[in-house]
Amino acid sequence: MKLDLPRLAATVAPALVLAAWGVGATAFVASTMEPATREAFAQAIEPLAAPLVFGWLLLSLGGGMAVHKAWGRWVAPPARLAELTALVVRGDGAREIPPLEGDALKGLRESINALARERGDLRADMDRRVREALDAGSREIEHERSRLAALMSELTQSVVVCNLDGRVLLYNNRARFQFRALSDAPAVSGGAELIGLGRSIYAVFDRKLVAHALESIRQRLARGANHPAAQFVTTTRGGQLLRAQMAPVRSGSEADAELSGFVLMLDNITRDFADESQRDRLLQQFAEGHRASLGNLQAALEMLEYPDLDDATHERFLGVIRDEARGMAARVNELASHSTQRQKTRWPLEDMLGADLASAAQRRIETLFDVRVAATEVDAAVWLRVDSYSLLQALAFLAGRLAEDYEIKSFQLRLGLAPGVDGRAQLDLLWIGQAMSTETVIGWETDAMKVGAEASALSIRDVVERHGGEFWFERERVRQAAFFRFLLPLADERAELDPGLFVRSDSRPEYYDFDLFKASEPAREWAERRLVDLDFTVFDTETTGLNPSEGDEIIQIGATRIVNGKLRRQECFEQLVDPQRPIPPASIPIHGIRPEMVAGQPTLREVLPTFHAFAHDSVLVAHNAAFDMRFLQLKEEATGVRFDQPVLDTLLLSAVVHPAQDSHGLEAIAERLDVPVMGRHTALGDAMVTAEVFLKLIPLLAEMGIHTLGQAREAAQKTYYARLSY
Repeated sequence: MKLDLPRLAATVAPALVLAAWGVGATAFVASTMEPATREAFAQAIEPLAAPLVFGWLLLSLGGGMAVHKAWGRWVAPPARLAELTALVVRGDGAREIPPLEGDALKGLRESINALARERGDLRADMDRRVREALDAGSREIEHERSRLAALMSELTQSVVVCNLDGRVLLYNNRARFQFRALSDAPAVSGGAELIGLGRSIYAVFDRKLVAHALESIRQRLARGANHPAAQFVTTTRGGQLLRAQMAPVRSGSEADAELSGFVLMLDNITRDFADESQRDRLLQQFAEGHRASLGNLQAALEMLEYPDLDDATHERFLGVIRDEARGMAARVNELASHSTQRQKTRWPLEDMLGADLASAAQRRIETLFDVRVAATEVDAAVWLRVDSYSLLQALAFLAGRLAEDYEIKSFQLRLGLAPGVDGRAQLDLLWIGQAMSTETVIGWETDAMKVGAEASALSIRDVVERHGGEFWFERERVRQAAFFRFLLPLADERAELDPGLFVRSDSRPEYYDFDLFKASEPAREWAERRLVDLDFTVFDTETTGLNPSEGDEIIQIGATRIVNGKLRRQECFEQLVDPQRPIPPASIPIHGIRPEMVAGQPTLREVLPTFHAFAHDSVLVAHNAAFDMRFLQLKEEATGVRFDQPVLDTLLLSAVVHPAQDSHGLEAIAERLDVPVMGRHTALGDAMVTAEVFLKLIPLLAEMGIHTLGQAREAAQKTYYARLSY
C-alpha cells in the first residue's frame, strides 16, 4: 500500500489546529495580564497541564479519525472515480466502474455505467453499419493479404521478406524453424532469438554481403532487367552453410518503381555440401586408386606373359594381381556403401497420420500389381514418425513378391498401437493363403528392393534400421493367414508447455506486418524516440525466492515482443532454468515449478546470453522491473552479457496515469484496463499480461503529454514506487 501524503496530512491537521489554537489563546490571554497576575495564572494552570494535554490528544484523535473517514468517503472516491471514468470513456462500453470505498457516489457511478452501456450499444451499431458500408475493394485487399500469408505459411522453402533496413516484415513457418536450427543455443527456448518481426536479418547475415547483393540488384534494375535477382552462399555463426537467393520488392508495378525491400529464399545446404564433398572425395580416391591399380595389373599381366619366369617371380606377380583386385573391390564397396547410406537418409523422418500412410500404400499396391487391398483395421488416431517414401517402397516390394511368387491376390493393412511397447505402433501387411519359409523371408529382408521399374539400393532391413524399428514374419494358423509386421516409432509429443494453452491466439500465426515497409531505423537517441515507434521485449521471471542478493536464483524466464505497436504472441521466449540450488517448498504452490521440472535444464549461464540476443535492440518492459532486473544484473559478470538497454516498469507507469488508485499490482491494473488474466504466475503468462497492460498504458500516457521514452522514464522516477530496491 502506498503512502497517501494528502490523506495523512488531513488526518494530522486537527491535532495541529488544536495545538495552535491552544497555544495561541494562552499566549493572547497572558499578554493582557499584569506580570504578577500572569505569574499567578501560570501557577494556577500548571497542575492542569497533564489533563489539558490528555484532552488535546483525545480531541486530536477524534478529529483525525473523523477527517480520515470523511476523506475516504468524500475526497478520495471522486479522484478515483474520475480516473476510472476516463477509462470507461476511452473503452468500448463493455466494462463498468466497480463499487468504490464508502460508495457515497453510488448514484453517480450507476449513471456513468448506464451511459457507458448505452454508448457501447450505439458504437456497436455504428461499427456494424460501417462494416456493411466498406468498399468491396478494401475487403478484397485484406483478403489478398490473408491469402498471401496463408500461402507463405505452407511453402516448403524458407522465405523471409525485409525492408531496406534489413528488418524482417514477413517470414513463413519453414524460415521460423530453420532459423531456430541456426541458433548457437537451440536447446534454450527452441533457439527463438534469431527470427521475428522487426528483428534484423543481420543477426544471421553479414551486412556487407547483403548490401553487395542489393547493389547488384539495383544495377540490374538500372539496366532494365525484368526479373533481377542475386544469389550468395554464406556461413552462419553456428557453422551452418546457407544459400540465399535475393529478389527485389518494389513500391509499384512500373519499371521505374523504387526499391522498398527484398525477399530472401533460403536453403540450408550444410548437409548437402558435406555429402557432395564426401562423394567427390570418394570419386577422386576411386579414380586415382583404380588408375594406379589398373597400371599395376597391366604391368603384372605383361610380366606373366614371359615364358621364362621362375616360379617365385610368377607367384609374386600373381600376388600383385590379387592385392590390387582386393583394393579395387574395397573401393567399390566403400563407394556403394556411401551411396546406400545417402539413400537411407535422403528422405527425412516426418510426422504423418497413420491412416494417410495406409491409404497411400493401398493405392500404390493396387495400381502396381492389380490386386485388392483393404485398410479396414487402421487406428485413425495414430500418428507416425516415418520416412514415408522408403516405407511405401518396402510395403510395395513385399506385396509384389507375394503376388508374383505366390500368386496372392488380396491383402489387408492393419495399423494400431503396439501393446506393451511404449512409443511404437505396429503396421501389418496380411494375406490369406500360402506362407513362405523363414529362409525366404530372410532373403527378401536383405535383398535390394525393386518395385516395378524402380530399383533401390536399400533393403527391407535398411528401412527398418532407418526407423529404429523391428520387422518380422508371423503366421495366424487359426485364420490360415500370415503377415509381415513393421514396428514403427510414434510421432513425438511436445514435452514443453504450449503457449497456446494459456495465451489467446488466432487461427493462423501472424508472421507478417506489411506496415514495416514504411519503417526505417531512426538516428535519434533512445530517450528522444516515441513509444509508439519503439520495439519492446516484455519479460518476467520466476525465482526460488524474493532475495536475489541472498542467493535466490531464477528458475524460469518468459518473454514476448511488441513490434510496430502490436503484440507478437507467436514470438516467445520460454525456458526453465536449473537454479543449482533447492527450490523452497513454500514457493512451489505459487509458480508450480517442482525440482524435477528443472533438473537437467540449462543453467542461467547458458540461458542468459540467448535471452540477451532475443531482447537485443529493444526496450525491456516488466512489472516491478526492479526485482527482475536485479536478478539479471547480478549474473552479468558470470555470463558475460550486459543488459544496458532502457527499462520501463508497468507498475510505475500505472502510478503515473492513475495516481489516485489504491493498488498497482499486475492483476489490479489488468482489471482496470480490461485485460484478461490467463496463465498467472508462469513467466510467459505474466509476460503476456504485462505486454497487454503496457499497450493499454501507452495511449493513456500520450493523453498526459508523455510521448517519448525519456518522458516516460522521467515521469516514472517521480512516483512513490520508484523508491523500491532489491
